[in-house]
Amino acid sequence: MRRTLRIVAALTGVAALLLVGVGYSLQKFMEAVIPLTAPVTLVISKGSGLSGISKDLRVADVVASPLFFRLGAMMAGKTKLLKAGEYAFQPGMTHQSVMDKMVLGDVVVHQFTLVEGRTVRQVQDELRFEKALEGDVGPLLPEGSLLPETYNFILGEARSQMIQRMRRSMETALAEAWAGRAEGLTLASPHELLILASIIERETGLAAERPHVSAVFHNRLKKGMRLQSDPTVIYALSDGLGVLERPLSRADLERPTPFNTYVINRLPPEPIANPGRASLQAAAHPLNSDDLYFVADGTGGHAFAPTLEAHNRNVANWRRIEKER
Repeated sequence: MRRTLRIVAALTGVAALLLVGVGYSLQKFMEAVIPLTAPVTLVISKGSGLSGISKDLRVADVVASPLFFRLGAMMAGKTKLLKAGEYAFQPGMTHQSVMDKMVLGDVVVHQFTLVEGRTVRQVQDELRFEKALEGDVGPLLPEGSLLPETYNFILGEARSQMIQRMRRSMETALAEAWAGRAEGLTLASPHELLILASIIERETGLAAERPHVSAVFHNRLKKGMRLQSDPTVIYALSDGLGVLERPLSRADLERPTPFNTYVINRLPPEPIANPGRASLQAAAHPLNSDDLYFVADGTGGHAFAPTLEAHNRNVANWRRIEKER
């Protein structure tokens, strides 16, 4: 009996030493820097399991030993906590930081920037070519219904979901602009504010000019003058694309379309682009100005004028600049 007890004690001691040794080795492994020598992005599929995950990490040189990584996860009680997704791993990370990243689900975040002034057709076409998104973009949406901003998303998000986020953002921004609008505007509804903001967006790329451009259009609407905005003509001629590969002709300006503000005495029936927040606010808060005209000034901005006589001088100056160029 004493001999048996001594053998059991010896075996127990050996087992304890082995456990200590394994534990120490695992700790050193988890603290060790991974073998990766260059940044890598790895997609871990759903349902891979700990074994599949560790093998994928080893193939990508993210971990030195699949077995030790699995043992480390088991010892830490994180076997079922590793999340699927797209991960970016960097040289210099430790095996522990790799595991922590996957437990947190710290996946790659992609970005899609909807540029101010893009039409709905342009945006939906751009989303179709965004490879990290999935699914169809759906039917053509109403013009001006998407808010230009930078949107974050992760691999596999649905295109339709992205579009709905853009729509909700525009609804919120438009409601805020309408609720805070200046008094005495001639605009009858948030929809009319959206239409005017889209025209302002396409008329100037300078943020500082937008309230001034807005003032010109508000003044014209009050006087019953036609807006005479080239982008509205281009929108109709380009079938909603907003881009024309040639200069406008006199015949274009005289062509009767619902969007041609050289012909109609009001706002177009719908927006001509997706305006950003700054243009929405400009439409809601025009500059205090008597100006009724503006034309390019050769510096990327515009020259404004309250009378046709002054405007004609600005036009002559612009034509001189064009000729010199």
